[in-house]
Amino acid sequence: MVEVFFESDKEVISFCEFLFRKHKQVELNWKTDERWGNHLKFIDQLPKNELVDIIAGTMANVFMTHRLGTMIKRIIKDYYYYTEHEEIERIHDLTHWIITGEDDESKRLREHKNEVIFLKSLFIANLKESFEFHFDSIVNFRLKPFKDQLITYVGLAIDEFKREEDHQAFVDMLRAYVLKKQPGVPVIHILQGNSFAFFKQDGKRMSNIELRVLMKKEPLYIVGLHDNEFNLAPLIAMAPEKLKIYGDDPSEPKTLTVINVFQEKVDFEPISNFPFSYYLKND
Repeated sequence: MVEVFFESDKEVISFCEFLFRKHKQVELNWKTDERWGNHLKFIDQLPKNELVDIIAGTMANVFMTHRLGTMIKRIIKDYYYYTEHEEIERIHDLTHWIITGEDDESKRLREHKNEVIFLKSLFIANLKESFEFHFDSIVNFRLKPFKDQLITYVGLAIDEFKREEDHQAFVDMLRAYVLKKQPGVPVIHILQGNSFAFFKQDGKRMSNIELRVLMKKEPLYIVGLHDNEFNLAPLIAMAPEKLKIYGDDPSEPKTLTVINVFQEKVDFEPISNFPFSYYLKND
């Protein structure tokens, strides 16, 4: 008979919820133990290897839900020596994104590894040693390979955090520069794409030569921009009173940067509202 112990009531409830959601055929008895807390006895009806696989996968889910955040924050504080609450929270969120994210960037950062599967394999290795398992003991003393991997992910998260800080400082500097600058053209219409397309109020598209001439007149080097950058630099040079961006993705990185720099001057609208539709038809 396989027996599992949990000290935490929340964790044993989560374990049972995860277990019966996917494995309704498993039967167990649950009682409290004075020494070890919650005591689960699994009724012998499945081969041990199959039952161990089920228990290990369920324990991995419980760990990811209840223990991962605490372990991440402990590493941030004890291994990387961060003390500021806001910094710790942001690095924690970035680490969690790296480990569990489904977007291409998070998968690239973790080298397309599935950490839940890795964690499950560690639980399986421990569960095969006995018929009696203590979740807290395994978590506290037997998950070093996972913790070592987590230290690496926290380091990657800190790199991302520092890049975010640098980018925010850059945006703040540009915002201050734009606020001090005399307003230029009344309105610029911007069409999203790999590079922005800029249109004057009369619907004429601005050529790269025209944009370069404008940028040459502005000391863009002061704010760390170059005259061969054709997305943000032209807008800093033109300093429009109003920017209208048309597209499908307001969270696209260069669009977000423009919104953060120009703030209330920016309107984002769906591409269907683009006023110079003849350009789209003839493009």
